[in-house]
Order: sequence, then C-alpha cells, then structure tokens
Amino acid sequence: MMKTGVAILGGGLAGLNAARLLHRAGVDVQLYEARDRLGGRVLTVNAAGAPDMDGFDLGPSWFWPEMQPAIGALVAELGLPSFAQHSEGDVVFERMSREPPHRLPGLGQEPRSLRLVGGSAALIRALAAAIPADRLHTGARVTALHAREDGVELSLRHADGREESVRAGQIIAALPPRVLESTVRFSPDVPLETRRLWRETPTWMAPHAKFFALYDCPFWRAAGFSGTAQSMVGPMPEIHDATTASGQAALFGFLGVGADERARIGEAALTKACLAQFARIFGPEAASPRATLWKDWAADPLTATEADPASAGHPVPAAAWVHGPWRDWLTLAGSEVSPNEAGYLAGAVEASERTVATVSRRLRDRSGARA
Repeated sequence: MMKTGVAILGGGLAGLNAARLLHRAGVDVQLYEARDRLGGRVLTVNAAGAPDMDGFDLGPSWFWPEMQPAIGALVAELGLPSFAQHSEGDVVFERMSREPPHRLPGLGQEPRSLRLVGGSAALIRALAAAIPADRLHTGARVTALHAREDGVELSLRHADGREESVRAGQIIAALPPRVLESTVRFSPDVPLETRRLWRETPTWMAPHAKFFALYDCPFWRAAGFSGTAQSMVGPMPEIHDATTASGQAALFGFLGVGADERARIGEAALTKACLAQFARIFGPEAASPRATLWKDWAADPLTATEADPASAGHPVPAAAWVHGPWRDWLTLAGSEVSPNEAGYLAGAVEASERTVATVSRRLRDRSGARA
C-alpha cells in the first residue's frame, strides 16, 4: 500500500496549488483527479474542442488582481502574462423581442477584467509543472475514505478498472462540497450537519452553459461594437468578446435557459438560436462562424450533482466545513469554501493557501507529539 503525508482529492486550480505549496515545503503529497486531465472547471480548448495552449475558456476566464490580491500574486509569481478583456466600443441591450436591439456608447470598465494569455489553463500548466509528475494521478477516482488510528485509507478506482488503496496522514478535498458528498463514502460517516452543509452549498458553474462562435476576424470591432451585450430576449442574457490574445476571433455568451430545458431542447437547436441572436445584435456576418463550441456544465457528472441545475448563485461562507470525527483528518480547499471569493478563480487560490496552512500546522503538531 502506498503511503503519503497528504492526499489531495481533485486536480483543479485549488488542488494543484495546494500540491505545489506542500511539495515546496518538503511535504510528501499525492494528488488524485478523477478526470483524464488536470484543471477541473478550468478548461481551455481549440476550435475542435480539444484542450489547447491557446484557445477559448469553457470555464472561468476573468480575474481582477486589484480586488483579488491572492490570484494577482500567484499570476505574478508564476510569471504569466495577461491582457484586458476587450471593452472598447458600443454595448447592446435587447429589451423586448418586438423591438430592435438598443446600441449604446460603452462606459468602459474599472477595474478591468483580465484574462491570461493562453487561456485560464495557463495557470493549470504552470502549477502542474512545479510538481513532480509522479505525484499527479489522473483517471484516479477516490471512492471511499476510511479513518484509521494512524491516518486515513483512501480507496481508489483507476480509469482502467484497477483498484488501489493509499494511506495518508491528512486529506485535502479540493473539489466542490456537493461532489464530495455525493461521490465519496466515509467510514465513519460524516455528521448530518456536515453532510447537509455540503449538499446545500451551490457549485459555481454547475448550473451554467457557455456558447462560443469562432470567426476569421473580430468584425464587430470594425463596426464599432465592443462585443458586450445584455438581453432580456435570449437565449443568451450576457454576451462578450472572447477573442484570444493571439487574435483568434470569437464571441461567447452564457445561456439563460435552465439546465432541464437545455437538455430538452438539445444542443443543435440552441446553437441555431444562439447564432440567430448574434446575427440579430452584430449583423448577418455573425450567423456564419467557422466553428462553434458548447459546454454545459450541468451535464458534467464530475462538476454537477442532481441538486445543482436548480441552484445557481455563489456559496455562502461557513464557520466550519467539517465536523465530528473527520475534523482533524479532512480539510476542504475548493473555491466554494473561500470566505471572500467563493466561486471565483481567486477563491480556489485563497482556499488552497488557507488549507495548506492548516494542514501544515497539523503535521507539525503531530510530528512534535511523536518526538
């Protein structure tokens, strides 16, 4: 049986940052990610929908270093270049279907939303590069946690069907509380108050879907549009310019259609409706993209549970995320548990830093007790 000082569940931004910080501090750490890729809800893809080093963010894309110092410091430490979200030009507001869209002068944005060159996955690549490859395990789903006198035993199921047990001194769960509650068995079980708290905490992005239309050039800019639009007509209530730092032109929007309704209507019909909306707002050229991209996070079983489609919004901070017998063994580190930036990229950074401080203190206390 493999033994490690700390086992991390989840290879998204929070899990990778926690692994990096612990490894740098000399702690033996192993990270387990159920997906076949690292990144979690951070997903940057090319026109074919495959993960890419210069593509489009199907998950989170913006950060605000002036308001979110933790992620600003991390981006600076990793030396990652960023650029401002395009906002020059007119904005469009659609109020009713029976009247044309209203075109209004843009007011600019302060503070400006920033994006990473290469997409948000640039963060994932940089963090993963700072951790030995043999500490990062993809296609490895943690199915159960068993508390022992000297640590916690993890039950793993690998993508090839192989099962494995690992013994760890501490557990960091860097995944949404709802996903943890619905996918991992605990022995002894977590208290009811803990289970209820996890189940009632919304997972950011889980109810949402994003649609992208990719073009040969950002023609809307030449026409004086910023690419920003708000609509009460839909199907997208919020639209933005998604052109990459390298100049790959795109528009994207968040779907305003609920998850159950999206499933009923289907991707093909929604794609047609989204393109019709782009054309309505930015002109007929928008109806003929070179490619489209679609990501419905509510249909992603490693992001959303049955409770998520009907539960949008940011999570609410809790005084404690773990109670009872698991209090000294398990710490949550996903973005949802951040007290200040829950649901944002910055929340994942902040939560992971706080968790590493807690776990490091526990390891020192136990080491001192044995001495």
